[in-house]
Amino acid sequence: MRSDSDLTARARIGNAALELFGSEGVTRVSIRAIAAKAGVSPALVVHHFGSKEGLRAACDQYVISLVRGDPDDPVDLKDASGLAAMLEEAEPVRRYLARAFLDGTPEAAALFDEIVETTGAWLERGSAEGWIRPTGDARARAALYVTWLLAPLAFGEHLSRVLGVADLHQTDATLRYSRTSVDMLTHGVFTDERLLDAWDALAAKRRTR
Repeated sequence: MRSDSDLTARARIGNAALELFGSEGVTRVSIRAIAAKAGVSPALVVHHFGSKEGLRAACDQYVISLVRGDPDDPVDLKDASGLAAMLEEAEPVRRYLARAFLDGTPEAAALFDEIVETTGAWLERGSAEGWIRPTGDARARAALYVTWLLAPLAFGEHLSRVLGVADLHQTDATLRYSRTSVDMLTHGVFTDERLLDAWDALAAKRRTR
């Protein structure tokens, strides 16, 4: 699960598992298939990860590590080269997440919850630093923000068709739709507060019942 040219056997196995799990789903992939793709023996897969469940858990932890980032070497999202590297590294992760949430396993639910927790902490730091607006419901904001980011994965087939791209997970396609997402999050969609006022009025009316 690294991009080094001289990958260790363990890293090759991890990369193979991430790719195969993302394309076919965990239940449809065998240890033998992962070993063949990594160019190692099935016994070596078991030696490093114990089982297919151990591999899945390692893939989940790798995904979480990308969400958290490296606190000692954070990605500067204002830097084009840093952003490009992050998007390219995340391409197999996007496929993995799309398949995991499509399969709807308890492990996928736990992964979603951990992503929400990690993202919530990141949003709170941004709020404290002044580049993210504060909110009255931090938990809901984190959950909805993650859902917003993951929605293209769940609706990949339909979004690919509407945008006219063959593979939504490729970096160029991701850059296109995520740029629009960032624009909407940064500048908003509505130009006034009429809908927000309507929601607040409805909530106030229900509280007085």
